[in-house]
Amino acid sequence: MKRITAYWHPPRTSEALRRLLAQWRTFVLLSACTFVAFVTAGLAGMAFHSPSAADWPAMNGAAASLPEGVPGELAGMELPSFKPSKPGNGIDGRRAASFLIHLMTGINPQQPRSLLAGEMPGMGSSRAVLLRPGSAGEQVTGPEDHPPLPATDGDEDADARDGDARPAETEDVPADVPDPGAANSDAANSDSAAGGGSAKGGQPAPGASAQAKRKVALIYHSHNRESWLPELGEGAKNAESDEINITLVGKRLAQRLEEAGIGAVHADVDYATAVKDYRWELSYKYSKETVLEAMAEHDGLTYLFDIHRDSQPRGYTTATIDGKDYAQVYFIIGKGNPDWRENESFAADIHRLLEKRYPGISRGIWGKDASSGNGEYNQSLSPNSLLIEIGGIENTLEECYRTADALAEVIAELYRSAVETNAGV
Repeated sequence: MKRITAYWHPPRTSEALRRLLAQWRTFVLLSACTFVAFVTAGLAGMAFHSPSAADWPAMNGAAASLPEGVPGELAGMELPSFKPSKPGNGIDGRRAASFLIHLMTGINPQQPRSLLAGEMPGMGSSRAVLLRPGSAGEQVTGPEDHPPLPATDGDEDADARDGDARPAETEDVPADVPDPGAANSDAANSDSAAGGGSAKGGQPAPGASAQAKRKVALIYHSHNRESWLPELGEGAKNAESDEINITLVGKRLAQRLEEAGIGAVHADVDYATAVKDYRWELSYKYSKETVLEAMAEHDGLTYLFDIHRDSQPRGYTTATIDGKDYAQVYFIIGKGNPDWRENESFAADIHRLLEKRYPGISRGIWGKDASSGNGEYNQSLSPNSLLIEIGGIENTLEECYRTADALAEVIAELYRSAVETNAGV
């Protein structure tokens, strides 16, 4: 009798089912990993979005350099329906490499100036990050910094640059120095800032002569020729001058500090004539030497103020307070300084007191890194070092004087408070 052996063969549909389930497991796993990746990226973005945290300069503009069609090309590797319908639309190796370099280093190979932005201020973009808003809130235009227009053959500034260079030096400003800018001094004197217990009407605060012996504040100007169109007369196209410029506002600030009993030093170096082969983009390198020389001469210097003029029109740089127009201020923090948060804290003290006394005078504290300017602004030399922009190209000297008076009032009060509490000054 023959033995009959029966073999069972599973249907082919079972094997197809196993393959389908394996594919679904892969799909679910990839979907879960993608979900986790997106959630993690979102949480990280929220964490780094706080105003006090440094931004990611390497991501700035990196997405814009992503080659066209790359997202679809990448998706098409897994989903056939996403494959491009036209041939020759794949990933371009050159552009992909450019994107990766920009992503990892912040240097855009398509824009060589991004390589120089860290060492040459002005070569980067003018983008700034609002760290602390003023009374106008966060919807406010940031500061702008434009290099001066090239000098023409008949330009007086060009002739001045070819003249004899005078050495860099600092100038001590005594309490009885007359107001700079005779054309506006009378009006500015009548508008001296009120309140806060600071010196008024040119009268020194109690103990002024004793305190002023020690120089604690340095006022200087990296861009010393920044001026204002209304002060240069009709037809002026370039808000730059070797005579009527931001150094007058610096002198005013130093004078008011001296009157309040705060020893001040003012440096009004005209770098265009003082430096051989002067280059505007190296301004902060030149001014750093000025600061170091002043600190060597006056070992008590604690406050370092680099005073500038912004490049925006009047509508963005003017505030009307109690019926008078003031040039608004921007506080600029160089985030290339590893200890920039200390400088930002100092700026915040001035900003808060200014806004309390003169609501609307401050347009906030702004951070800049190497991708949008110098990135350091000599602020690593002191935790109390600031860059302050007063007014814009369409403000008047009188308006800037009012703001300088307000700044001196606030700075003097903060200094006296720091002395009383022995806060390291």
